[in-house]
Amino acid sequence: MRHCLPFFLLLSAIVQLSGCAAYRNYDEEMQQTIDQMAKGDLNEALYVLKVNNPWEDKDLLYYLERGAILSAGTALPKSQEAWRTAEQMIIQREDAVPSAPMKLLTRFGNEMGTMLVNDKLLRYEGYDYEKVMLTTEMALNQLADTDFDGARADIKKTHERETLIARQRERQYEEAEEQAKQQGIKLHYKDLQGYPVAVLDAPQVIELKNGYQSAFSHYLAGFTYEALGERTLAAPGYRQAIELRPGVPFLESALRNLDKPGPDDDESEVLIVVQSGFAPARSSVQVPIPVRLNDNLTIVAPISFPVMLPDTLTPPLTHIVVDGKQQKLTMINSVTDMAMRTLRDDMPQIISRAMFRANMAAIGQAEKNERDPSKASLVVTDPDPFEEADTRTWRTLPDKTLVARLRLKKGLHRVRFPYEGAEGGLTVRIDQSHQLLSLRVFLYQGFFIGSSWLFPETPAAAVMAPD
Repeated sequence: MRHCLPFFLLLSAIVQLSGCAAYRNYDEEMQQTIDQMAKGDLNEALYVLKVNNPWEDKDLLYYLERGAILSAGTALPKSQEAWRTAEQMIIQREDAVPSAPMKLLTRFGNEMGTMLVNDKLLRYEGYDYEKVMLTTEMALNQLADTDFDGARADIKKTHERETLIARQRERQYEEAEEQAKQQGIKLHYKDLQGYPVAVLDAPQVIELKNGYQSAFSHYLAGFTYEALGERTLAAPGYRQAIELRPGVPFLESALRNLDKPGPDDDESEVLIVVQSGFAPARSSVQVPIPVRLNDNLTIVAPISFPVMLPDTLTPPLTHIVVDGKQQKLTMINSVTDMAMRTLRDDMPQIISRAMFRANMAAIGQAEKNERDPSKASLVVTDPDPFEEADTRTWRTLPDKTLVARLRLKKGLHRVRFPYEGAEGGLTVRIDQSHQLLSLRVFLYQGFFIGSSWLFPETPAAAVMAPD
């Protein structure tokens, strides 16, 4: 056990307030759920999720995961119900303004708890990209049922949340830099021995403007406003999508085509949205941190840092077949890239907290060396069971979003995947001037979402037992 824990009572209170967060292996739990989804058994995935969350007061992640599973099973009202609960939890936490004494105690408790132990002590608040993608996915649910007015409301929430996050992040990053200067921390994530630096410095990660804005979210806004006849509002959505992901002809053509005539009465402007794979998992890796206690003594402490593990099981999807003709799919969003960029931007704060824990561990080892010089070590010898990075994250969130857009005659059409077991495809009814077709893919499973799809074949993906 670490020396210098006079805050034992404080830590005990923090652990109680945070429930089982410090002891759960969330990634392992969610892997069980994802394994069932990969088999195509969404009912069993829901059951496993429920078993792993037995307490009455469910946390934010439970509702995020539940909504995603239900959406894949085209149980959209239940999906929206779960996601609305998650949305309210986020809003309540953002709006909560504790009294001055309580605010000081909460801040002190959070900072000391995460510094002395780790980030798993904190209540899960959701990463910025998860909050943005939540309202985006809610809008997608609405559009899958051709509810453009409902989607418009969720899209507005997405824009408002982006603005709020931008203000918060600018202030937090400035504070983190100032804190690092005051503490004399010069360690950079590139200096962490054994840490997979290359993934955080990948070109597609660095090229992102930030970790929370999504080109897909803004393109979806443009398409929704266009369908509602509000072309002056559609243009900014398409422009923002282009700014976030420049040089993509698919995005540029949407803006350019706004000046062209819309579909005829017997035609429909169809947007096909395919979301594939799963958001990356977070894992924990230990890195040796040298702590210089004085001019003659440096002790190495093993400290944990989070790493991202992308989904490699879902094969790439390049096209979809509509009425026997291949339609190219364009990838306009990657949650993996957003998560990597978020982690990259958060590293100064993570390192600051890690250095505090490393110092405490090194001091403890130095005092142990003094007590028993015969067993003195320049490496921390007592492993800390709490020293593990926070591995919680929204795992069932789709990773890649791919799109195709075409103009079809109203009526029945056949859509299929180039995947095993999906050659037969499914029939879709096109009956609106603008229509969105939503599909969810993981491993080799394809799920057709929304009221436009016709299910004479009664696929398992479309049948979810009541719970």
